Amino acid sequence: MTNESIFLLGFIAFILIILALDLGLLNKKSDTVSMKQAGLMSFFVVALSMCFYFVLTHYGHLLHGIDSIEKLQEVISRHHHPVKIIPGDLGSSIYLYNQNLGLEYLTGYVVEYALSVDNIFVIVLVFTAFGVAPRNYHRVLFWGILGAIVMRFLFIFLGAALIHKFEWIMYVFGAFLVFTGIKMFFDKDNDDKIDTQKHPVVKFANRYFKVHNHFVGNKFFVKINGITKMTPLFLVLIIIEFTDLIFAVDSIPAIFSVTKDPYIVFFSNIFAIIGLRSMFFLLAGVIDKFRFLKIGLALLLTFIGLKMLFHEYLDRLGFSTTDSLFIIVGILGGSIFLSLVLPEHKKARKLKYNPKNDDHLRK
Repeated sequence: MTNESIFLLGFIAFILIILALDLGLLNKKSDTVSMKQAGLMSFFVVALSMCFYFVLTHYGHLLHGIDSIEKLQEVISRHHHPVKIIPGDLGSSIYLYNQNLGLEYLTGYVVEYALSVDNIFVIVLVFTAFGVAPRNYHRVLFWGILGAIVMRFLFIFLGAALIHKFEWIMYVFGAFLVFTGIKMFFDKDNDDKIDTQKHPVVKFANRYFKVHNHFVGNKFFVKINGITKMTPLFLVLIIIEFTDLIFAVDSIPAIFSVTKDPYIVFFSNIFAIIGLRSMFFLLAGVIDKFRFLKIGLALLLTFIGLKMLFHEYLDRLGFSTTDSLFIIVGILGGSIFLSLVLPEHKKARKLKYNPKNDDHLRK
C-alpha cells in the first residue's frame, strides 16, 4: 500500500469519526440545532482544519513518501508546485515544500468555504419551498454532506487525471469559471424561486418511482399497503445532492487553480464541506444581510478563472500562492465589510415551516 493510500484512508476514517460525533453526540438531545450548537461545531471544524494545516506544514512530505531530492523533484514536477529545491539540502528543500503545501491547502480551503455560502442560499430556498420542518434540517444536511463527500472524491480524482493527461483542459475550466462569475454578477439581483411542481428531480421521481404525498416525520421512506414509497423529505435530500453536484462543477476547477495535487484538493474540499452544515444553521437566518456577498463570489470566480487562463504568464511574473490567498481574502473580506456598513433596507427572508404538504407529489 502506497503512502498516498495510507494517508487518504486515514483521513477518510478521521472524517467519518467527526461525522459520527456530529450525528450521535451533538444532535443527541434535541431534534433542532441551536445557534450555540452550530457555533461550537463551526469552531470545532475550523479548528480541526487549521490543525490539519499545521500537520501538512510539518509532515506534508510523508503524503507522497518523499525521502530524497530525486523524489521531491518528481513530486514537484508532477503537481506543478512553485517550489525551488536547494541542491544538496534535502531538509531545507522539504521545509519549503511543506510550507507551500500547507499554503495551497489553506488557500483551497478558503475558496471552497466561501463558495459553500452560495450553496447555503439554495438550500434555504429548497427547505422553504418544500416546507421542510426545522427539526429535519440536520438529518437532511448530514446525509447530504455524506453523499457530497463521495461525489467530490470521484470528481476530484477524475479531474486530476484529466488535467494530468490533457493540460489544455485548464483553459476550458478557466473560461467556464469566468463565464460563471460574469453570469453570477448579472444575476445577483434575481429573486430565485423554486417551483416544486416543475423541479426536474420531482418530475423524474414522480415518473419513475412511488412517491408519498406527505412528510412522515424524519423518514425518507415509508411502507403503505405493502408498497415502499419515498417521502418528500427524501426528494429534498436528492435535490440538495443534485445542487451540490452543480456547485462542484464550479468549486473543484476553482481549487485546481490553486494546486494540481488531487490529495490537497480533496483535503481542503472535504474540510469545507463538513463545515457546511454548522455554517448553514449560523447563516440561514441572516444570509440575506450580506447583500454584496454574491458580488464577491462572482469576482472570486472570475479572478480564479482568469488565473487559470493566464497561469503560464503569471508564473513567469512570480505570482505565488500567497498572492492568490491575499486577493481571495481581500475580495471576500471586502464584500462582507461593505454588506455590514451599507445594509439593504428590506425585510430579510426568514425560514418558516409550512405545515401544508406538497399535494402535487403523487402517491
